[in-house]
Amino acid sequence: MRKLIVLAAGALLAVTGLTGPAVAAAPAGGPTAAQLLAKVASCNQISTGKYRTDTGTGATVPVCGQSKVVHWRADLDIDCDGQITPECNKNTDPWFQPDTAFHQSDGKPLISARLPYVVVPSPSGTFDYRKHGIVGGGVVAVIYNNKVQYAVVGDTGPASIIGEASYAAAKNLGINPDPHHGGSDGPVTYIFFKGSKVSPIENAAKAVSAGEQLATAFVGS
Repeated sequence: MRKLIVLAAGALLAVTGLTGPAVAAAPAGGPTAAQLLAKVASCNQISTGKYRTDTGTGATVPVCGQSKVVHWRADLDIDCDGQITPECNKNTDPWFQPDTAFHQSDGKPLISARLPYVVVPSPSGTFDYRKHGIVGGGVVAVIYNNKVQYAVVGDTGPASIIGEASYAAAKNLGINPDPHHGGSDGPVTYIFFKGSKVSPIENAAKAVSAGEQLATAFVGS
């Protein structure tokens, strides 16, 4: 399985106020995909090396950084790990794991079929997300085919592979979310906003609201 990340944006964001169940909600406002892509058109590489998008492929993806974000461009594989659902289980996903690196406010794993989230590579000598303002629940803008999906950092993956997001994130972007045969070769751009965090992590509506605000500030900076 593979994992992917993208941009991180600036100061610590205290996301509070909204309550209720997680909803795999796509964004309704904020900057356009073109505006966000224009801000990350160049790469100031902050990783010591590059990542593979799949096992057996060449290492071609650098992690890039700016003062407010961390970003990269990769493909998108489907992470169906976490709580068992009809969409995500050992029968639908040959790589299924019943846990995620980060958990809901009730202590349970995340629900891939409901919550748009992104997978970051496990810390290594190549790149350690923890040293760049990225945390579990951090806000991410995922861009594909002129669509923007705001998500959270929800899981970690292999230390040498990048480019993965949840079933819900893929579905909202119009990507086949099937964990066995779905995903996209991209290009998919990931933008992590440094210092941001949604609480509770499972509230997708909060991620959208916070993402729109952070992205607007980033585009205007």
